[in-house]
Amino acid sequence: MKPKKNYVYAVWLVLGLLSTTISGRVLPNFTELVEEYGPAVVNISTTAKKEEKKPTLRGIPNFPQDSPFHDFFRRFFDEENEFFDEHRPSTSLGSGFIISEDGYVVTNNHVIDDASEVIVRLTDRREFVAKLVGADKRSDIALLKVEATNLPTVKLGSSGSLKVGEWVLAIGSPFGFDNSVTAGIVSAKGRSLPSDTYVPFIQTDVAINPGNSGGPLFNLDGEVIGVNSQIYSRTGGFMGLSFAIPVDVMNSVVEQLRTSGKVSRGWLGVLIQDVTADLAESFGMKKPQGALIAKVLPLSPAAEAKFNVGDVIISFDGKNVERSADLPPIVGSTPVGSEVDTTVVRKSKSVTLQVTIGELPDDDDIKLAITNKRGKSAISKLLGFGVVDLDDDKREKLGITEGGILVQNVKEGPAQDAGIRKDDVIMMIDNVDVENVLHFRKIVSNLSATIVPVLVHRHNSPLFLALKIPAK
Repeated sequence: MKPKKNYVYAVWLVLGLLSTTISGRVLPNFTELVEEYGPAVVNISTTAKKEEKKPTLRGIPNFPQDSPFHDFFRRFFDEENEFFDEHRPSTSLGSGFIISEDGYVVTNNHVIDDASEVIVRLTDRREFVAKLVGADKRSDIALLKVEATNLPTVKLGSSGSLKVGEWVLAIGSPFGFDNSVTAGIVSAKGRSLPSDTYVPFIQTDVAINPGNSGGPLFNLDGEVIGVNSQIYSRTGGFMGLSFAIPVDVMNSVVEQLRTSGKVSRGWLGVLIQDVTADLAESFGMKKPQGALIAKVLPLSPAAEAKFNVGDVIISFDGKNVERSADLPPIVGSTPVGSEVDTTVVRKSKSVTLQVTIGELPDDDDIKLAITNKRGKSAISKLLGFGVVDLDDDKREKLGITEGGILVQNVKEGPAQDAGIRKDDVIMMIDNVDVENVLHFRKIVSNLSATIVPVLVHRHNSPLFLALKIPAK
C-alpha cells in the first residue's frame, strides 16, 4: 500500500504543477501586488443636489388660497415631504487611486460630475472630503486633492510598452464592494470610441462593473498603466469588453490640471474618415492607409495651412497615421502653437504641408463650424452677452454688406459695463474685423486681461466702446 500512496502523491504533485503553468510559464500571482498597492486604491462617493419639480394632482381642482381645502392638501403633501422636497440629494459611487503622498487622487470625470461633495475613503476606513482640482470631460479624467500626508500611493508606469495579451489587474469598488480585485488580459490597444475621439483606449477582458470607474489598471510589475473608464454592454453589466484610459494620456491631463486647472489640446480643424481599399485605388495609393479629409473647417489651422478636401494625411509630426482614428490623439497631444510637418497624398502625389497647431475649441464652436449655417448663436460667458450671425434680411435692413455679428442679449458683466446693448452689431474688436460668430469666439479666446476697443453699429451709425476683459 505504501508504494501506491507515493504514486498517488506523485500524480497530485504533477497535476498541481500543471495547474500553475502554461507552456512552462508560471501563471501570475497577484497577491503581493494587491497587498502593496491595494491600500492606495480608494472608494469615492459623491452627493449632488438634484432639483425636481413639484407634482401636479390630476383631477383635483386648483383651490383658492383662502379655501380650507387648499390648506388641507398643502399640509398633507408637506408632511409627505418627498413630494415637496425640491432638492433631493442623489449619491453615486466610484473608485480612484492616490498618486502622491500629499493627497492627489485620480478618478473619472463622470464619477464626480455635478457633485456638491466628494468623499474619499481609504481601506483603513479613513475618510476625507476632497477638493476638485480640475476635470477634463474629453478624456474623462478628474484630479482631486485631500488634506493628508504620508498616504499610500500607486506606482505609475507607461502604457506605450503595453502589449496585447499581457496580464492586467483592476482594483475598484464595483456595486460598492470596496477593493474588489479582477484580472484578465489586454485585448487591444488604441481603440477609438465614438464619443471619445481623443483617447486611444486600452481594451481588456477584465471584469469591470458600475463602481469600478476611476480605478487603476495594473500590469504584473505593479505599475498603473490605465484608468478604468467604461464598458461595452447590452445589459448594463460586464460582457467581456472594458476600456481603460492609457496612463500616458492620464499623466498629460493630470499635469495640466495640476498646474492650470484645465486642459489644452492641439487642433487641426478637419473632418476625417478611413480610407477603404477602393478609395485608396481611386487616390492612386498602393494600400489603404491614413485619414481622408472630408471637410476643412473655416478659420481653422488646416484652412490656414491650405489643406484640401480629398487630401489623405499619412504622417503627422513624424508619426505614421494608419487609420483615421490614429490622428485625433496625435494632434490633441501636440502643443498648441507648434509648427508641424504633415505629409498628405494629394492627386496621387506626396505633399508636405506645415501647419501651426491651434487650441481645440469648445464643442459648441466645433459644431458651429461644422454646420457653417448663419443664424447660429454663441454666448460669451467671459463677457456676458450673446451674439448671432447676421442673416441676409438683417444685413439689407442695416445696410451692412459683410462682416459683423448681432448682439442678442446682454447680461450683467463687462459688456454691459462697456455700454454694449441688445441689437448692436459688433463690427470690430481689438482692431480686428469680426467676420462671423466663430471668428468672434476665436478672437475673444485670445484676448488677455486688458481694455480693448469695440466698434459697434448702432442706429445706422458707428460707435467705439471700451471693453474691459476680465482675467480668465
